[in-house]
Amino acid sequence: MVRVGVIGGGQLARMMIPPAVNLGIDIRVLAEADGMAAALAATAVGDYRDLDTVLAFAEDVDVITFDHEHVPQEILHRLVERGVPVHPGPDALLYAQDKLLMRQKLSDLGLPVPIWARVTTEDELQAFLDENGGRAVLKTPRGGYDGKGVRVVSAGHEASDWFAAVAENGATDGLLVEELVEFRRELAQLAARRPSGELVFWPVVESVQRDGVCAEVIAPAPASAGRIADVAAGIANDVASGLGVTGVFAVELFETTDDRLLVNELAMRPHNSGHWTQDGSTTSQFEQHLRAVLDLPLGATGCRDPHTVMVNILGGPTEGSLADRYAEAMATHPTVKIHNYGKDPRPGRKVGHINAGGDDLDDVVYQARAAAAFFQD
Repeated sequence: MVRVGVIGGGQLARMMIPPAVNLGIDIRVLAEADGMAAALAATAVGDYRDLDTVLAFAEDVDVITFDHEHVPQEILHRLVERGVPVHPGPDALLYAQDKLLMRQKLSDLGLPVPIWARVTTEDELQAFLDENGGRAVLKTPRGGYDGKGVRVVSAGHEASDWFAAVAENGATDGLLVEELVEFRRELAQLAARRPSGELVFWPVVESVQRDGVCAEVIAPAPASAGRIADVAAGIANDVASGLGVTGVFAVELFETTDDRLLVNELAMRPHNSGHWTQDGSTTSQFEQHLRAVLDLPLGATGCRDPHTVMVNILGGPTEGSLADRYAEAMATHPTVKIHNYGKDPRPGRKVGHINAGGDDLDDVVYQARAAAAFFQD
């Protein structure tokens, strides 16, 4: 039986378990702590930043992949040196780990990105603001997600605390500043590439963000057929080939008010914008990721329904568990699919999601939102 090792015990690893079982794959998880979302497949618990822990975990698997992108580069390279297949590899993951490197690489590849710069002082930040409309988005190069490590600034001194923290940590790479893009909506292009080169794309989707966190996804994105779909897929193709990505990955995009598509972020793993595929696509992103990292032929990516909507359950109930709300939610919305991450409710935390599909987009949106509301107080 083939053995896939997943570093990280979060909900993405958890959602790889059902397709692994269906395919007869022995999935093993290195979880950061006991009781995490992927505890069902956690064969080891330890620090993914510890070389010995990761090497010991890798001894018993045929390929290594990830629930997140935070494993240090030196550990990734040691795995490769030992002959362990790692997908995506360290040379690709580097650009998901560091936003400055990612912006530089995408620029070098000629891909469309917001106007950006590396800034190390308040004066440099102020100069960028003066040249780009007086407001900008400032990001920490590493570690930010779901709106963390991101702020909108209109003066150089508004980032004094971040510059002080960078100096205190001895970092020399500075901060990433980008133009404040005027965009009509946010899109995401999900794709998968296997080591031998096969590349497939799902339909481009629209994502709705609230407080920096993905709240909803509409698949396919309304009014995206034709040019938008072609451009988004072309960008993802160039990202895959230019960065050498393997596995499932997502390219988050801005559709600007002047009808351009700009790359916002990259994720080199299954992604929140692809959760709709579990119930709305011929092949879910989680099955596809397993196929890709094992270099198996990739599955079809068509839609099962004309419209699929995913709504995240953020925070969860203030008392009790999600399961306590099942009966009423299922009785009221029998066509939706409920996905529970097995995580304790906490304000703002992603604890699950709802998928709904059908012919009428307004009704599908209503069903997904109304069902999710049963689990949020």
